[in-house]
Formats: sequence, C-alpha cells, structure tokens
Amino acid sequence: MLVLGIETSCDETSAAVVEDGRLLSNITRSQLFHSAYGGVVPELASREHQKLIVPIVEAALAKAHVSKDRLDGVAAVYGPGLIGSILVGLSFGKAYAFGLGIPFVGVNHMQAHVVSNLIEDPKPGFPFLNLTASGGHTQLVKVQSPLEYTVLGETRDDAAGEAFDKVAKMLGIGYPGGPLIDRIAKNGNPRAVTFPRSFLDDPSFDFSFSGLKTSVLYYLRRMEYDAAGRTLRGKGGKEAEGFVADVCASFQSAVVEVLVEKTLRAARQFDLPEIAVAGGVAANSELRAHLQTQSAAEGRRVFTPPIEFCTDNGAMVALAGYYRLLAGARSEFELAAVPNLELHG
Repeated sequence: MLVLGIETSCDETSAAVVEDGRLLSNITRSQLFHSAYGGVVPELASREHQKLIVPIVEAALAKAHVSKDRLDGVAAVYGPGLIGSILVGLSFGKAYAFGLGIPFVGVNHMQAHVVSNLIEDPKPGFPFLNLTASGGHTQLVKVQSPLEYTVLGETRDDAAGEAFDKVAKMLGIGYPGGPLIDRIAKNGNPRAVTFPRSFLDDPSFDFSFSGLKTSVLYYLRRMEYDAAGRTLRGKGGKEAEGFVADVCASFQSAVVEVLVEKTLRAARQFDLPEIAVAGGVAANSELRAHLQTQSAAEGRRVFTPPIEFCTDNGAMVALAGYYRLLAGARSEFELAAVPNLELHG
C-alpha cells in the first residue's frame, strides 16, 4: 500500500510517501519569514502553503520514485491547527484523491505526532507512554496501538512550545523560540532565577505554563530589561548576554522539570516501561537528557524521533494515514477542517 501524506497545520508545508509502513520520502519546507513577526502570522502562512503545496508533493513523489497513478491512498491533516493552513493541505489532499479515484483519509495532527516514533527503528513496544510537547500542544497519552489511545493529561492553557516562543519574544532573541533558548541556555545558570513549577493537583497529569510565562515577564520588568536593545538597566555587552543566558537556562529548567516529573509519574502509575517523546519540544537537548537519565534510573526506555520528525512533517501524517487506511477507515470528501480537534482513542 502506497500512501501520500500531507501536513499543513501550521507553518511547515510537508509531504511524504510510505509503502506498507516504510518511509520512502519526506519533504518539508519551513516558513522562516515568520521570525520577522515574532510568531506565525496565520494569513501569511496559508498563502505560503498555497505556493508550496504542489512543488512539495511533486518532490515527495519524485524522491520516492513513485508516480501518482501508483498511489493507493491520500492522507491529510484536518485538525487541530490554524484553519487557513489546514484548509490548504486538506483541500489539496481531497482533490488529489478524488482526481485519482483512490481513498482519502483525514488524520488528526495529534495522532500523527504519536506515531512519529514508529517511523524508524528503534520503536517503542505497545503499550507505551507518549509525551507530545509542541508549539500548540502538551499532552500525555497511553498508546495501546497505532489507533488506540487514552489521553491522560494535557495543557490547560499555554503549550510548552508556545511558552518557549513567548519568552524568546520577551527577550528579543527571535523566533522560533525553542531552539534559540536551548542554544543560549547552554551558557547560562539554570539556578540563577527561581521560576515557579506548576504541578497542579497532585493526581493530575495536566500541564500549565501560563504562570511561568507571566513570571518571566514580571522578572524582566523588575530587572528593567529592554528586549529591543538587548540591554539590562542601560547596560549592554557581556553583562546583558549573561543575563539572557541565565534567564533562558532558568526558564528552560522549569519547563523541563515539570514535563519530566509528570511523564515519569504517569509511567509509574500505569506501569509503562517505555516512553516516547514527540513534537517540536522533543528536540530540546535538556528535555532529552533529563528524561533519558531519570528514566534509565527507573529501568525505563525513552524513544525520541530524529529531529526532522519532531517538528510537523508529512512522514508522520503518511504513516498515520497508512494505519487508518489499513484498518478500513475512509473519509468523506466533505470532511471539514477542525482547528480545535481533540484526540480520541
């Protein structure tokens, strides 16, 4: 079974081809121009998807050495995400499948993230615990099979990746915030500033990062930090650079501690020896290191996808679509985009 997968839920235009669950190609183009605005501009994102969708799909087919008439199915994300962006890939995917006379299946973006750890070996065995941490979502899921999930907890406000982006904007260091903070934090002291850790109610596996983000904002105001000039109380140079590095390291430490603690507590409670991490924040070096170290101390294995499969990509959509098509699932061509779509097992 040859399946084309299309991902346009935010600011990555991506297409991939899988054959019987094996990845043949994955082509992704990121919209880097959003960095000038400090975040994704929805209207500009959807316009860029319209420009890129045809050449990206053609490139994915060419790299896979597959002609479109050999495809057995098309999968595209129908939510959650930015509705304008989703509509580009979803509409294209439905039209492509209709024109070829082959099945179409809509894919939940969150399901696609879950299966991103099943793209390449080594793969976690079922059941496993999956932490998805990205710009739009933070979620803990018990995964019984590629199509069976139990959501254990999710964010009640800001997602982890969203907090990274907003703190980076406060500091004036650029966008996307995750990789920039991760890099700068390596030169900082994670204990320089004591930012709050929101563990919420003890039995809960939900997350909250809005309070942490606000705490960083108030701290920068107290210290009279100027993001535009990257100065601290009128001072610049190495003193300001050191201040920024300390804030990045302290903020990142607070996020990672909550993510790791909640994940390990869920793994213990549900007796899950294998943990997978997905989403853009899964690329964070401190999260990977701490989760690996602390999980190993408890005899648990951690799986993290290659960096190209952490951010939004067509490969995870194609594989999720493959599993759905294999199980006999089909979507109507009237399927609508659902920007607030939830993950259900």
